[in-house]
Formats: sequence, structure tokens, C-alpha cells
Amino acid sequence: MKKKIAFLFLTLLLAGSVSSCGSDSKEPDQTPAPEQASLKLSVAEYPKVDGSTATIPLSEAVATAVLDMSIEEARQYIVHNKTHEAYVNLIDGNADIIFVTSPSKEELAYAKGKGVTLNVVPVVSEGFVFLTNRNNPVSDLSLQQVKDIYAGKITNWKEVGGEDRKIIAYQRPQNSGSQTGMLDLVLGPEEIMDAPVEQIIGEMGALIDAVAVYTNEEDAIGYSYFYYATDMWSNDEVKLLAIDGVPPDKETIRDGSYPIQTAYYAVLRNDEPEDSNASKLLKWILSNQGQQIAEEAGYVKLGT
Repeated sequence: MKKKIAFLFLTLLLAGSVSSCGSDSKEPDQTPAPEQASLKLSVAEYPKVDGSTATIPLSEAVATAVLDMSIEEARQYIVHNKTHEAYVNLIDGNADIIFVTSPSKEELAYAKGKGVTLNVVPVVSEGFVFLTNRNNPVSDLSLQQVKDIYAGKITNWKEVGGEDRKIIAYQRPQNSGSQTGMLDLVLGPEEIMDAPVEQIIGEMGALIDAVAVYTNEEDAIGYSYFYYATDMWSNDEVKLLAIDGVPPDKETIRDGSYPIQTAYYAVLRNDEPEDSNASKLLKWILSNQGQQIAEEAGYVKLGT
């Protein structure tokens, strides 16, 4: 049975027990909020924003619209320190709002230790994707085959319809956005195999390039997020694999037919005032106007 991961729209009560961010849950209404007046803020009023690499274009597009300036002007006010650092900055009070993937267990534990509750809200739809060299004859894997590859149970491409080659299964470092996605959406930490150091790639773009050129053969497989792999770091030597017969594209992510669904999230501390500029910015991003800005930046807006 296909594993479909529902979107999170929740407040993580970190003072008590919390649900795993990758668990199946009831999918909320993803229809954008009703249209509201355009939000305009001055540079002095703009909240402190941080986030992941994959959400830099989202931040830039939002800032361009809300600050009412060119993207070149707005870009100087956008600083993203990657996923883990963004969570730390938010929890420590050094950021007001962050645009990221879902929090890891370590980030949740850090927040709990600081007595901080996180409000994690999906702002654009996303798909978690697997990629290999474009010359690899394998173009489709079942979700179970993906699990078995990364659990070390399938080790040769011939086991999934490919050539007699050892599978080189790349991973990302712990607490990176894509590694958290892999653990939450596909395999738990107790299931994923330990990867050799040379198969743990520090940068998401470097992973895509490694898959593209590994010994000039078709041995490697890796994972990323759809937007990053297609808009931010596309590589003609790489192809995205269909999962359970469904290829990842904007339409299959939007309509929910692609099996591994996720999102990019806006995260605020739960003590953020409702009338603060950070809260206003989140409400605007969820409005029809904000969702249109996100879509124009290349993301998949919420809803169908």
C-alpha cells in the first residue's frame, strides 16, 4: 500500500509528549486563506527570517512583495543559515519566523529543553524525490523497494530490473532537511543503514552532482526535494524516479497522487503574538495573494 504522508498543520506541544513529525495524520483543509489586503512592511518592520537553502527563493519572493522593492534590493535582507541552524536560531530567539522542512527529533528535543513550543504550518506543497543517473535503465521503483535499498536489503540494481551493478545509496548528514525528510517520510532512524563516510554528502546540490557523475556509470541513487532538484539545482545527467508508477511533477504533487507528500513550513515560536509582523507575514503567505507569489517563484501552492 502506498505510503502517503499527510501535511502537518499543528502546534507541537514540546512540554509534553509530541507526535513524530513524519507520522500519518488526518490531512487538514489546504485551501488558501481568504484574500486579504496586501501586506506592506518597511525594512525596519520586517521580521527576522531564517530558513533552509531550498526556501531561499520563497523568502526572496515574499520579501520582494511585502517590502515593495526589486528582488535584487530585497535579497540583501534575506539570510538563510540552512535548516538546523534556522531551527536553533528560532528556538534561541534569534529569528522570528523560519521557512524550512519539518523539525528533526534532535531539534524537537532542543526546543523542549529550552521550554519552547513550535507552531509548524505548511505554506507550500512539496514532494520527496529519489534520483539516479539519466542512463540508468530503472525509471520506477516501488516505495518498498526504496525502503529496502536504504535498509541495505537490496544492494544490486538487477534486483529492481536494472543492470548487474552495486547500488551506491547516497545519504545526507543528520539534521539536514533532506535527511530528516528521509527518516520521517520513508524510513525511521532504526531502519536506515549506516552509510560509509564517502556516501554522506554535506550539500544537497553536491548530492545531485554526485549521482550525476559517479564513476561515469549509473550506480548511484540519492534523494532530495522536488523544488530543489528541478528549480534550484537541476542537472541534465540526473532523472527523478517514479514511485509506485507515479512520476514526481507539479501536478502529481498538487493533486496528492505522488506517494511521498510533504511541504515546506513556516515555523514560529508559539509565544509569537498574533498581531506581530511575523504572524502577519504568515497569514499573508497563506492568503490567495501569498500563494500566488509562491507559485510564481516555482513552488506548488497549497490546495488543488
